[in-house]
Amino acid sequence: MAVWIRTSACLLSALLVAIGVGVPAVHAQNWGTVEGTVVDDASATPLPGVTVLVDGTNFGTATEEDGTYQMRLPTGTYALRFSAVGYEARVDSVTVERDAASRVDVALAIDVVEMDQVLVEEGTFAPDAGVHRLDPETVQSMPTPFKDGFRALKVMPGVATNTELSQQYSVRGGGYNENLIFLNGFEVFMPFRPRQGEQEGLGLLNPAMAERMTFYTGGFPVRYGGKLSSALDVQYHETQGERIRGSADLSLLDASVHARGAALDDRLSWNVGVRHAQPGRFFGTQDLKGDYDPVFTDLQGTFTYRIADGHEFDALGIYADHQFELDPTNQRTYFGILSLDPDVPSNLQALWVDFDGTRQDGYTTEFLGTRLSNRLSNRLRMSHQLAYFGTRESEFFSITGDSELFRVDPAGDPNSGAGHFGIGTSTQTDFADNSVSVETLSGGGRYNLTLNRNAMEAGWDLRGLRFTDTIDERAVIDTRVQRGSGEREDLRIVADSLFDAAQFSEMQAGVYAENAIDVLPTRGRLSVTGGLRADYYSFNEEWTFSPRLSATFQASENLSLSGSWGLYHQAPTYRELRGNPDFAEGIRDALNRDIQSQRSMQVVLGGEYFLPGRRLYLRAEGYYKHLDNVISYTIEDIRVQYSGENDATGFVYGADLQLRGELIPGLESWFNYSYMVARERIQPEFQNAFNQGLVPRPSDQRHTFSAFLQDTIPGDDSWKAHLRLLFGSGLPYTPPVPGPRDEATGRVLQIPGPRMSGRITAYRRVDLGATKRVTLFETGQRAPVHLDLTMELLNVFDMTNTVSFNWIPNADNEWTRVPNRLTPRTINARARISF
Repeated sequence: MAVWIRTSACLLSALLVAIGVGVPAVHAQNWGTVEGTVVDDASATPLPGVTVLVDGTNFGTATEEDGTYQMRLPTGTYALRFSAVGYEARVDSVTVERDAASRVDVALAIDVVEMDQVLVEEGTFAPDAGVHRLDPETVQSMPTPFKDGFRALKVMPGVATNTELSQQYSVRGGGYNENLIFLNGFEVFMPFRPRQGEQEGLGLLNPAMAERMTFYTGGFPVRYGGKLSSALDVQYHETQGERIRGSADLSLLDASVHARGAALDDRLSWNVGVRHAQPGRFFGTQDLKGDYDPVFTDLQGTFTYRIADGHEFDALGIYADHQFELDPTNQRTYFGILSLDPDVPSNLQALWVDFDGTRQDGYTTEFLGTRLSNRLSNRLRMSHQLAYFGTRESEFFSITGDSELFRVDPAGDPNSGAGHFGIGTSTQTDFADNSVSVETLSGGGRYNLTLNRNAMEAGWDLRGLRFTDTIDERAVIDTRVQRGSGEREDLRIVADSLFDAAQFSEMQAGVYAENAIDVLPTRGRLSVTGGLRADYYSFNEEWTFSPRLSATFQASENLSLSGSWGLYHQAPTYRELRGNPDFAEGIRDALNRDIQSQRSMQVVLGGEYFLPGRRLYLRAEGYYKHLDNVISYTIEDIRVQYSGENDATGFVYGADLQLRGELIPGLESWFNYSYMVARERIQPEFQNAFNQGLVPRPSDQRHTFSAFLQDTIPGDDSWKAHLRLLFGSGLPYTPPVPGPRDEATGRVLQIPGPRMSGRITAYRRVDLGATKRVTLFETGQRAPVHLDLTMELLNVFDMTNTVSFNWIPNADNEWTRVPNRLTPRTINARARISF
């Protein structure tokens, strides 16, 4: 992996040189030096540890013990910001010339603050353990197939990665269904029953509309609710006192427009966005060929109306319609071993499939949330909200595939079939006409009170849920097997069949209270947050109680420590309740009224050290989760299939490391490495011969590495390059083993084998983008209009990645593992106008 990373870094440098024709290749030749001394204005005493930044960025340094500083900058004119605790910040300008030293000496004046006037503001003491912030502008710079905020999370610490097609994500050993998502304080949901990543469409998070993204990978406060793994809190822009701002974006795969502004003398703030994607060309690069016709459309809008000073009404509306159609034609997948060693024989195989049929999937989501916020005094605020979320998901497919397995001579011709020797044929017909509708109506209130060194908050929420589920699916395999007598016989195997429909409604309620305290006499040195949450779920008439505690300690100017402990409960909703019904019981009979909420006791300890000389942050966190009342599950591609029973216990432990900083002023880069172990033990009453003892959880990705690098052309900062690297070790899966012989056909059936005993191959991917910014026009009264022209090379090294396996029978009554591959190297071009 180290060679792969070094190669990627060299590729980034080479691209910068290649696109900067006529620009010197040596970075240092276009930089200069800024140096100086910072002293106390009254005593002229040198000041150590003063932060010196390029204003508006995180790029800079800090003064030494004698008050001196020095840093290198690209040529140009900059505003430098000098700041230190207890002193008034100061901004001075400097012009940096090539290979020259510019001097800026500064005297800082003491800042007199009446400490009793300092109030604890909401969010000041948000627990740092497991908390990461992501700039939406950076998200839009990442080279990804779609500008989707959820896909950007895959370059965050602790997030597993194994596919570029899906917006689903797993955090610190959790499942796809264990993540909370809030847009402007309203909870929204991922698709409930996706089967494959390309069907999901665009995530509901529109990064062009977002102002800030806060990602809790552990230790999130009680106000966010009770899922087991993470919480994502996204706030959209609220405009006041500025002209209309926005952007328009067009690429070979998608397009979008967004704008925000204010009206009615700034009493009304608005922010709207439209996205449309037709990524059929991208999906068509997979082994499965056919007529791909995905059409994804998303419309969102936020509105805030200031009724009076301290009183606001705001609303968020979303309409998303994602349709996916595919008429598959054929698939050619080669797999196995191709040996270059004459002493090691090759074992290359191929699966050729000819398809007949069609597939149609649809995801339609409607959301409307409203909130009334009131500031009753400088210390007391409250808000009340009401929201509706509705989604309808449908899938229809009727596809017949004629498959033939080959043993392949490495010298064979994949076009003509020469050197391909058949070892088995089969025909599989898959049919489904399924739909699920989920509707929620939610209400809640929040109340905030600040008293001296305390920030107190309490709240309540009430939610009604209705699920409507219709299933009609079956899978039939026709194959030819060889009997003991040598005769070949055609056999038909009904692998799966189910037809049923059900509707049920339930209610959830919750209350919480928390308090954040500034503990030490020196303000901001130690803060402690404690809270308690209670939740009720009508389906199983269960009450759960979740205490949580977190603390942050500023050990020195450069070192901060943090920790959290808490209990987290996740009530079983649609995915967990539905389980995996069979044709004999149906949906309603599969519902388990005795099922309990899954529970996780979590401990997180971490620290962050600031390297002032290089303006780098080194962050490390370790965590442990004890899991009980676990509802076990399996994953095929991205479909999660729960058992519907509290049938396991488990644990997860690991560590996340991150190094981040601005290598170029205003452009943040970072590297992440995560190590994790996730294990579970099936309870005795649910054990069989293949699931005993400690086994990996489906999310057990031992090693992950991710990086996002940004750079500019030496001497021309209108060119920027962006590099995204992803590596994830193989996820576990359960391979099938020979089971009982079918009495009617004599065929040996396949049953699930040793639980999670196999591993998918590691996921490796590098995406690269280069952007040229052109300023179309600029005036002093409004924001300049920029045109960004981007070329993206996705999967630069054409890595072959596998997301799951199919199992195909051959003529010897054996089943062969065939990989489902992801996308190869793809080129995308993008143009974006911002104003």
